[in-house]
Amino acid sequence: MIIAQQKRKDNIAEYLLYMWQVEDIIRANNFDMENICRTVIASYDQPEEVKKEIARWYEELIEMMRTEGVMEKGHIQLNKNIIILLTDLHLRLLKSLKEMVYGATYYKTLPYIVQLRSKSGGQDISELETCFIALYGYLMLKMQGKEVSADTMDGIKQISSFLALLSEKYRADINGELNLED
Repeated sequence: MIIAQQKRKDNIAEYLLYMWQVEDIIRANNFDMENICRTVIASYDQPEEVKKEIARWYEELIEMMRTEGVMEKGHIQLNKNIIILLTDLHLRLLKSLKEMVYGATYYKTLPYIVQLRSKSGGQDISELETCFIALYGYLMLKMQGKEVSADTMDGIKQISSFLALLSEKYRADINGELNLED
């Protein structure tokens, strides 16, 4: 909860990846709050009252996952809404004549997105979600200590740069600092 709050303010892409990880942590703990308290929350160096708040946050996420039917796979609507917000901003940025650097970064990333989407078996996934899935997959491989090819690393670096730029634009937008008018 504390990490999520900070990431949401600082970097929306990192926030979304973190939230996907939290969903997987909940699944790995079989939606069992005792396990989550023992394996996750106990490791936080926080006062007991803060740990109780974190536990409530996990309980709320568990309830959302159950209610929304994403216990085995998928993401809660809260996280899907982030993709929707970012997609809206992405489209506005692409239309703006003031955002040539953003457009160039996107078009430099597009071949990697196309390649990833072709490998996904024709699933109907947005370009941005494809980028997030690629980064999340990379992070999971890294956590498992698995090797990643040089070509894959090139794609990951480009996708990371693109999402970092989008995150900067998102932060500027929510702070009222982004002017896309021509």
